[in-house]
Amino acid sequence: MTTSTRTRRRALAAIALAMTASALIAPLDAMGQAYPARAIKMVVPAGAGGPTDVMARVVAERLSASLGQPVVIDNKGGAGGAIGAKGVATSPADGYTLLFGNTATLATIPSVSRTAGYDVRKELVAVAKVTESYQVLVVDPALPVKTVPEFIAHAKAQAGKLNFGAVGVGNLTHLSGELLKNRTGIDFVTAHYKSGAEALNAILGGQVQFAIDNVSAVRGLVQAGRLRALAVTSTARQPDFADLPTMTEAGVPAGATMPLNVVTS
Repeated sequence: MTTSTRTRRRALAAIALAMTASALIAPLDAMGQAYPARAIKMVVPAGAGGPTDVMARVVAERLSASLGQPVVIDNKGGAGGAIGAKGVATSPADGYTLLFGNTATLATIPSVSRTAGYDVRKELVAVAKVTESYQVLVVDPALPVKTVPEFIAHAKAQAGKLNFGAVGVGNLTHLSGELLKNRTGIDFVTAHYKSGAEALNAILGGQVQFAIDNVSAVRGLVQAGRLRALAVTSTARQPDFADLPTMTEAGVPAGATMPLNVVTS
């Protein structure tokens, strides 16, 4: 979670430490009131149901219990997460508006876009890191492929005909797809959605044939047989999918292993 740089340092410290120690006493603000004195809004720069939203709701529940005030989730998807991040960066610096940031909003979008509308270094302050994860290359089970080499061969045979589901321009899901395209020479059409949940629903509905999304978003669908997993994007195999190769092990050229999908706060 991040909040505006002008937020009182004492308030920031209370929020950060409340993640690990619920017995701490919140400091007093300039008016003599204990922080927080009212509900806190946590902006999630993605639609409901995706991995960022799910994790944010878990953190909000625990944070609310620690601070003794409601922590209300406000989903503001769009533009890969930039809309929500910009809203927090330009909000009043009173410690009551937080951003549940992720790799897209804190790193990739500010790096690739000149029109993001916010400056991470100048307008946001990191409070705490929540977790880190990885992505999984998943396809529609109806697609006649069961391995990455088979997928690449199929994609080349169907050049420009497969649809790839991503979450906004500049989002990590989008850049992971572009990296796959660059390293393998395949061609496909990218369809952008407001959230990972929408992108995955598009696969289930037959509008999209594959995606590269966070493990927390795809795990249940893969286990239920509604999606087929082909490889993980991390540098090593993962316990959740021990039988799945990494992208490099699956034959994608060296250097093509996708970045970890680090969800930070």
